[in-house]
Amino acid sequence: MQPLHFSTRDLPVGDQRAAWSEWFQPVFDVSPEDTGQAGFIAEYAVWKLGSVNMTWANGPAARTVRGPSHLRHSADDHWVITYCKDGPTTLCTRNGDLDAGAGIPFVWSLGHVSSSRRTMADRLQLYLPRDAFFDLGESLDRVTGSALDTPAGHMLADYMVMLHRNLASLTPEDGARLSQAIRAMVAACVSPSTDRLAEAEPQLEVTLMERVRRAIRRNLSSPSLGPDTLCRDAAMSRSKLYRILEGEGGVAHYIQRCRLSEGFAILSDVSNKTVIGQLAEDLCFADASSFSRAFRREFGMSPSDVRADALAGRRPVASARPAAAAVGRRFSECLRA
Repeated sequence: MQPLHFSTRDLPVGDQRAAWSEWFQPVFDVSPEDTGQAGFIAEYAVWKLGSVNMTWANGPAARTVRGPSHLRHSADDHWVITYCKDGPTTLCTRNGDLDAGAGIPFVWSLGHVSSSRRTMADRLQLYLPRDAFFDLGESLDRVTGSALDTPAGHMLADYMVMLHRNLASLTPEDGARLSQAIRAMVAACVSPSTDRLAEAEPQLEVTLMERVRRAIRRNLSSPSLGPDTLCRDAAMSRSKLYRILEGEGGVAHYIQRCRLSEGFAILSDVSNKTVIGQLAEDLCFADASSFSRAFRREFGMSPSDVRADALAGRRPVASARPAAAAVGRRFSECLRA
C-alpha cells in the first residue's frame, strides 16, 4: 500500500516552514519553533485504511493549535490516538494539560479545542471517525485528553508500530479489511471485555508475535536468549509464548531461524567482512561447522555460497522465508480470518 506523502526536503530552504504550516490548514495552525536552523526538513505520510487514517510524521519541534475557527471551518471531529516512541508531547485540552512521555500513547479529539508541543521525533497517529466508532464513543470520550499508560495501552502502541511496519507489504484488499481490525484492537485496549478481547484475539496475538521478534532482535548475540528472556522482555507468560511460537516450530527453532536470517543478511552485505567463523560465534553457534549445517538446512545454500554470490554482484536467493517475515505473514492472515 502506498501512502499520500509530503516532504519539505526538496523545497527552497526559505519556503520550508511556510509549506509545512500550509499543509495542515485548515485543520491546524502549525508553528515551527525557532531552533536557529535556516531550514525545516519534515515529512508526512497518510494511509487510507477503510474508514481509518494512519499517519506518520517526522520533523523539528513545533507547536500545533486547533482553535474555535478551525472547528468552524473543518468539521472533522475524529478521535486521534498518538504514539511517539522517542519524544515527549505536551497536550492542552478542555480536560486539562497532559505531559505524555516518550513511548506513552495518548488520546485527543479533533472535535475539541486543543494545542500541543512536539519535539523532533517520529510520530504515529490513528484517526478514528465518530460515525465508524460510534459504539465506542463513551469509552473514547472517557480517555480523551489522557495517556494510555497501561499494559493495554502499550499493547495498542505496539500494534500501531507493527501496523506501520507492515503497511508497505499489504495489498489494497488487505487495506480494506484493516478498518475492522483496527476497530477491534482499539475496543479491546481502550475498553476491554470478554467479547472484545475475543474479537481482537488475532490482532493481539500478532502484536505479541511482533514483541517477541523485537525481543529476539535485541538479544541475538546473547547466549542466554531463551524463554525466560523472551517472557520478561515481551511481557507475556511462558504458556502464551509457547502458543505464539507453536506455528513457527517452537521457541528454540524460531530463535535459531532469526539468527540464521541475521547471518544471511550479513553475508549478503558486501561491505561486511566478518569471517564465517566469527559470525557463527557472534550468533551463538558452537562452531562454524554447526552454523554452516544449520544454514544449509534453512536456506539450501552454504554461508560461503551466499557471500560468493554477493561479492559477484548476484543477489543471493534463499529457499526458505526469513524468520522475520513471520509477523508480516501472520498479520496478513489475521486480516483474512
